[in-house]
Amino acid sequence: MENHHSIIIIGGGTAGIMVAAQMKKREPKLDIAIIEPAEYHFYQPAWTLVGANAYDYNKTKRSMASLIPKGVTWVKEFAKSIDPDNNTVSTDGGNQFGYDYLVVAPGLVMAPQLVDGLAETLDKNMVCSNYTDPEYTWDVLQQFKGGTALFTQPTTPIKCGGAPQKIMYLADDYLRKSGKRKDSTVVFATPGTVIFGVPEIKKTLLEVVDRKDINLRFGYKLVAVDGNEKIAWYEMAPHEKEYNPKDIDLIKDGARIGIKYDMMHLAPPQAPPQFIRDSKLSNEDGWLKADKGTLQHPDYSNIFGIGDVAALPTAKTGAAIRKQVPIVVENIFRLKSRQLISDKTYNGYSSCPLVTGYGKMVLAEFDYDNNFTPDPKLKQMLVFDSSKESWRLWMLKKYMLPYLYWNKMMKGIDV
Repeated sequence: MENHHSIIIIGGGTAGIMVAAQMKKREPKLDIAIIEPAEYHFYQPAWTLVGANAYDYNKTKRSMASLIPKGVTWVKEFAKSIDPDNNTVSTDGGNQFGYDYLVVAPGLVMAPQLVDGLAETLDKNMVCSNYTDPEYTWDVLQQFKGGTALFTQPTTPIKCGGAPQKIMYLADDYLRKSGKRKDSTVVFATPGTVIFGVPEIKKTLLEVVDRKDINLRFGYKLVAVDGNEKIAWYEMAPHEKEYNPKDIDLIKDGARIGIKYDMMHLAPPQAPPQFIRDSKLSNEDGWLKADKGTLQHPDYSNIFGIGDVAALPTAKTGAAIRKQVPIVVENIFRLKSRQLISDKTYNGYSSCPLVTGYGKMVLAEFDYDNNFTPDPKLKQMLVFDSSKESWRLWMLKKYMLPYLYWNKMMKGIDV
């Protein structure tokens, strides 16, 4: 088959480009193809800052052509289906590609349709999301005159679990600076039971919430948004509780509670791409099955899953991908040379830079067991406790991490 490649990577996001770049560094002649339809690649971690006018959106965007490593075949089409029994991938362009090894890294998709009424009102009517249009978030913050500023998140897995609250802390800061905070109530409604799963980080975030006088509501499952009436409808979980109670406009309707908002920022529900859900490779929830240590597919030894699409019990972040990529690369090289796969495994490491205001950040780094696992390299930056708010960590988020991303990670240099 002329369309046969030794390695096919589905997806030109963080995971796909890093895998290709690290493999090419190690074996320049390796025959690799990336299937990716997008013209541009975005550095999404900076979108939190874009939403608060602390970063230029255009600087988060580079052409895909400039990032795909030299010598890698770029198939500029959508992957449409995978036939793992015959080692082929079909695309929406009507092409079929054969592979020896497949790396599945298409990321996830926004699924606003999973919340009734959300698709109709997202990115307009004072309903914004840094996940879809961070520049509109900044417009909303400027237009907001006071009242209830509601921040919320869905029941599905999402990219960077901390993102829905980072923008809230920045928004609170902006409202104080612009004199609008005294006329506002800031509310965070989440389906979860805690503000953050890592105890050291939870402690700091609750101090931030106290300082900023934010109303936390746990056990709130977002089910509908009425964009005309500006009401977010929730079903209540049995663990419903409130921290720092505030008197806000609530509407009871049978088992549901509606929060009347004047602005709302949310993470939309998120889901695996349809072609993964429809494939033999997914679990019952539609996410790609992958061994949590080796990232190898349990049923097909020549397939690896990586990044947001993988059903791994850790946060879906670029930092997680940074630790997953070397494991996948090493294992594919070993399989190619008929060796056993590596005993070096991925421990679930992920990290969430939690911006708590302009010029302040906490860095949550953790593993599968929610152990706090700070990177020893932080000490070189004179950060001795990354669970505490720090200006140096803000500088890391705003300047160092984007630099490392474009100049090292995307070029296959292990950082």
